[in-house]
Amino acid sequence: MRLVQFIIFFSIVVSIYAAINYYIYHRAMMAIPADASWRSMFPWVFLFLASSYIIARILERIWLSPVSDIFTWIGVFWLGLMVYFLLAVIVIDLARLIHLVVPIYPDFLSQNLPASRFWIFKAILVMAVITVIAGFINARSPRIREIEIVINKDAGERKELHIALASDVHMGTLVGPRRTDKMVRMINSLKPDIVLFAGDLVDEDLAPVIRYDLGESLKQLSAPLGIFAVTGNHEYIGGAEKAVGYLEEHGIRILRDSTLLIGESFYLAGREDKEKGRFSGKERKRIEEILSGIDISRPVIMMDHQPFRFDDVVANGVDLQLSGHTHHGQLWPFNYITKAIYEVSWGYKKKGNTHFYVSSGYGGWGPPVRIGNRPEIVNIRIKFK
Repeated sequence: MRLVQFIIFFSIVVSIYAAINYYIYHRAMMAIPADASWRSMFPWVFLFLASSYIIARILERIWLSPVSDIFTWIGVFWLGLMVYFLLAVIVIDLARLIHLVVPIYPDFLSQNLPASRFWIFKAILVMAVITVIAGFINARSPRIREIEIVINKDAGERKELHIALASDVHMGTLVGPRRTDKMVRMINSLKPDIVLFAGDLVDEDLAPVIRYDLGESLKQLSAPLGIFAVTGNHEYIGGAEKAVGYLEEHGIRILRDSTLLIGESFYLAGREDKEKGRFSGKERKRIEEILSGIDISRPVIMMDHQPFRFDDVVANGVDLQLSGHTHHGQLWPFNYITKAIYEVSWGYKKKGNTHFYVSSGYGGWGPPVRIGNRPEIVNIRIKFK
């Protein structure tokens, strides 16, 4: 049954991907002059670029190598360019439709339409490339975000807690040794009491993580109260048990629908990702089950990768929930979609007596590009009362 579901899902995704690329290709061919010397080569170059990502995903599973890395990097950059080519073509086609009803084109465009199309084609190409390059630089420039929170509960002798939070690291081919080492250095520079990873530490396939020995970087993390994580949807996509085993071998303790009393001061709870049921056939526990039997008069901090159902969190007396998953859209204008889906797409919110923080993440999925937000490590300082 799962194989059938995968084949159906894969077929739908590939069909949509092919349709988008054909739409862009068709409009590009309309803009390229018929007498251009490179017009005959354009279809082959376009086909190579558009198929690189699919080829890369297949190669990674049968022959993980520098060749698969090349196809991966070409493919993911094409994904970023494809987004902005698609947006540009849609805007142009909408303008064409409006022009049929109400003439809006200036005279210099209307008088020499073939030349105008070619100039627009070149302008879109240049702007898309500049946008993706700028987004690539931005994606590799994480910042430290400072958050201060007051929790009105007694934490025993502990009056303050210093948390370093990271989410959506997506370690693998794209987030390799350099970026993983940089994350570890940034976290250690904060000198936190505890380090938390709110899911998607691994980007689906564990093989590149093992190949680059990224776990050795994680071993360099230092925090007196420990380093903890929860599963995200990408751990489940790639195989949660293998990912969890690898991370725990390298010093990361994974909380899976469980709670832990830390230093006789506060409880740390970790939920399985909400996609657990779809990938494992077993649903995750409800919050009530996870928190049953704990002393709710003590502070309760919970990690849940996907930021849904805040009201349930508030009703169960959780003081702080930390999440990720959204990437805040990662590429503009997808942030408007994540804002519509999630109560918090990125940032802080207090609801009732519960504090929520949703991180934009450290890494990313697909294009190694961020437009409209920056990757982050979150430096959270909590005062208990």
